[in-house]
Amino acid sequence: MLCFLRGMALIPFLLVTWSSAAFIISYVVAVLSGHVNPFLPYISDTGTTPPESGIFGFMINFSAFLSAATMYTRYKIVEKQNQTSDFSTPVFNLVSLVLGLVGCIGLGIVANFQELTVPVVHDGGALLAFVCGVVYTLLQSIISYKSCPQWNSLSTCRIRMAISAVSSAAIIPMIACASLISVTKLEWNPKEKDYVYHVVSAICEWTVAFGFIFYFLTFIYDFQFNGEA
Repeated sequence: MLCFLRGMALIPFLLVTWSSAAFIISYVVAVLSGHVNPFLPYISDTGTTPPESGIFGFMINFSAFLSAATMYTRYKIVEKQNQTSDFSTPVFNLVSLVLGLVGCIGLGIVANFQELTVPVVHDGGALLAFVCGVVYTLLQSIISYKSCPQWNSLSTCRIRMAISAVSSAAIIPMIACASLISVTKLEWNPKEKDYVYHVVSAICEWTVAFGFIFYFLTFIYDFQFNGEA
């Protein structure tokens, strides 16, 4: 079944499938338990109340580990490619890795500190995860263009940059609208004054989150060859 995953491709494949499952399972359990409104809850809302909080925490912790493993493997692949064709400065690749790992730490904080229990810590972790994650995808997209066409096809570069652009555009209203919400809660009424801010920020949050998933999906092909032409 997984025979097409040559080299290190299993790592991003696991990351994509596991993280997708984490979001979907937590959402389904939270909705079926009546803990959140089915229409656009925050991702963290689906992991706040038991039993979904345990599922969310466990699965997102492992997603953070898989993300770190994927980023480090990507760093080593680019490093090996760069030794052959010298298309980018090593520092650029290193900065991308460091920012990505900081984002993984933020993801771990989100998994272990629920938004209603310690909202300041949770929100700080989410900010780290999203901001560092978006910057990571932007830097990796630039590296991809620099290594094109020897190591990446032009279509792959365009897909990565498009995902990065959408995520960058979404993260600004996500943060802005979330900062305008006066209270942290799970249940929302459309007549409440902050409801529009909640809907906009939730849409942007889900957009950025699945943007990360689709971005890492583009790594699977690269990882099959481990930096070999």
